[in-house]
Amino acid sequence: MVAALRAAGCVFAEDEAALLRQAARDHDELAELVGQRVSGLPLEQVLGWAEFCGLRISVAPGVFVPRRRTEFLAEQTIARTTPGSVVVELCCGAGAVSAAVLAACPQAAVHAADVDPAAVACAAANLPGATHVAQGDLYAPLPHRLRGRVEVLVANAPYVPTGEVGLMPPEARLHEPAVALDGGLDGLAVQRRVAAEAPRWLAPGGTVLIETSRRQAPLTADLLATAGLVPWVLHCADRDATVVTATADS
Repeated sequence: MVAALRAAGCVFAEDEAALLRQAARDHDELAELVGQRVSGLPLEQVLGWAEFCGLRISVAPGVFVPRRRTEFLAEQTIARTTPGSVVVELCCGAGAVSAAVLAACPQAAVHAADVDPAAVACAAANLPGATHVAQGDLYAPLPHRLRGRVEVLVANAPYVPTGEVGLMPPEARLHEPAVALDGGLDGLAVQRRVAAEAPRWLAPGGTVLIETSRRQAPLTADLLATAGLVPWVLHCADRDATVVTATADS
């Protein structure tokens, strides 16, 4: 099994084999799981979960898999969340960031939204403590009563430029939805819309956090500044993770 996984390009074949053994109820199911992994299906989709901030986040085939780098986004969001905070996660995918926030601060009022129905189904399962999980385009499915009341707005919007999606690992470009990867011609198409609408939803002194790449961070910051917010860039070298955060006037 380890040899088959290694031949398929799985760098951590021994670790993956151990996880697959734990997941399988019998030899036949183990063979099926190994076959799925060898065929290129992401390990997390084979297992049905991804580890994120010490949590098991349920994921289904065809759903964006939470990345380790995004734990930095979750940590920065948690640092700005207090009991009773209204937190909104856009482009929530399986709801990993919201789940981490709720685990750290169960009293937060968390709302999550994504345009992909499969992702929303996973998020609903992962966020039993959330106030609201909805399908729709960015802010569209959010309750209107949240306008001007959101203390923390977080988004891991797709930021890969269209021309670079084809360069992504096969696990991503073949098994995750394009809507979760493709950020448009410059990679900023969705971020641009998130930033433009953010001031209408943020409470006075509220904060928006957007994951981006180190290369694109100055451009993401410019989008938030153009929207009238005060941005700054945060970077985690260990995870090669970059977050641009910005605040509204108090």
